Parts: sequence; structure tokens; C-alpha cells
Amino acid sequence: MRTNILSSILFVGASLMACVSVGCAADSENNASEPEVTGTTASISFDAWEKTVAREDETGNYIVNGDQVLTSRDELRSFYEEYVQQGDLIVHRANGADAKWNNTQKLNITYCVSRASFGSRYNTVVNAMNSATAAWEGVAKVNFVHSSGQDGNCTASNTNVVFDVNQTSTTSYLARAFFPNNGRSSRNVLISTSAFGNTAPYTLAGILRHELGHTLGFRHEHTRPESGTCFEDNSWRALTTYDSASVMHYPQCNGSNRGDLVLTTRDRQGAAALYGAP
Repeated sequence: MRTNILSSILFVGASLMACVSVGCAADSENNASEPEVTGTTASISFDAWEKTVAREDETGNYIVNGDQVLTSRDELRSFYEEYVQQGDLIVHRANGADAKWNNTQKLNITYCVSRASFGSRYNTVVNAMNSATAAWEGVAKVNFVHSSGQDGNCTASNTNVVFDVNQTSTTSYLARAFFPNNGRSSRNVLISTSAFGNTAPYTLAGILRHELGHTLGFRHEHTRPESGTCFEDNSWRALTTYDSASVMHYPQCNGSNRGDLVLTTRDRQGAAALYGAP
């Protein structure tokens, strides 16, 4: 049951892309209808591949690599041509540089939490976000700011905050986030209604620690060759040596963590290397 729960967090509708070069540990139900992909080049057309990609119920946005958002079919086609068709996937490098917040931005990463969206779950989300942001603030020179005054108008069009936190009924993940180089319309942390059920041993705060790692620009750790599975691509820059227990590593991709998603020593070292010590 726990393996299936985590698979639903991160793999549904995205396992094809995570397995272009090597197979990954998604369950057989999720993989049953996917076209075969072998070698370093995907033997699949764009139209066929598009049918395997998960979409959000409310927005229609495409979700790739488990929790990365693409907002249009044109973006999806570009993603396919650049990363899937040639056997590569998600990249955390933009224009030859690290995708990260600059020295000014990193100290004022503002966000709102939608009161209307979460309703009675609002305080639960606020507390989980407080815990998750504190974890990253405690290891790197970054500062997340909850702009509670924007919680009554917490939408993707609110430019008074860097990102919004909203609820979704999409169940292909428990939560998804964005990268620093995303535009405002896709800079959201979306939490599925399924995240409020039984996700043990993963807490909502733990799930958000992983997602906030993405908002800071951190990659899935299991794309490294040491994982031996769930390969995504080679377009990354190492900050530390490989960490199988990283908060950014899927446990089912040969990860060693069997508890909640928490920052490890090497997570702390890597965050400080990218953003400076707190």
C-alpha cells in the first residue's frame, strides 16, 4: 500500500518520461497502457506520447516528470522534441545557467495560501507550509514569506506574490510545484485533495519539503546514474555527491529513505552551496 501511495504522488502519467533510458519502479497498473520506449531515443510519436501525459482537472495543464507543469500544447511539443524524442527529459538549467533565484529574489520568496480553495483545511496547509519553508530556510540563505493579506485573492494571476498555494482535485500527484525560471501563471504549488488522506509515512509537511525543493531549483536526485533507475536526463550540475536518502529522491527509485521526506546532511550542504549558508 505504501509503495502504491508514493507511486500516485510522483509517477502516475509521468513514468514514461522518467524511464526513457532505463525502467523505473512504477507499479504495473500505471505502466500497463504505455507505449514501449527503449534505448536512448523514444520510439513513440508526439500524439501517442501526449496521451500518456497527466493533465490537471481544473487548469488542463500538462504534468511531466511527476510534478512539473507545462501550460500549453506548444510547450508540451517543445518538451517532447527537446527531451523525449531524443531520450532526454527535464532540465534545471536555463540558458546555460542554473535555474535559481538571484541574491535579491531569494530573500523575498512571497506566497499566498488560498482560503477559498482549502476551506476548513486552510490552517492545516498554512502550518505545513510553515514547517516546510522553515526546513529550507534553516539550511540556506533563502526566505519564504507568507503574504497572508493576499490569501483572500490567492490565484495564479495575483502578481503581488511570487507563487500561490491552491488545492486541486487532480489525483495524478499529491502535490506539484515549479522551478524559479517558470512564468507567474505556472508558479503555483498545487495540493491534491488526496494529500489529505492516509499518505503514511509521508506527512503533508514532508511532501511540501520535496515540492519546495523544486521551487528553489533542485532536481530529482534519482536522475543521477548512481540510482540505476528512473533516469530523467544528464542536464544537471552536481552540488554534492549522490544522496539516495535525499528529500528530492523518490524512495521507489532505489532510494534509501523509508520514513517521511526530510532534508539530509547532503541536502543541507547542497542548498548552502547554491544559495549560501543561512
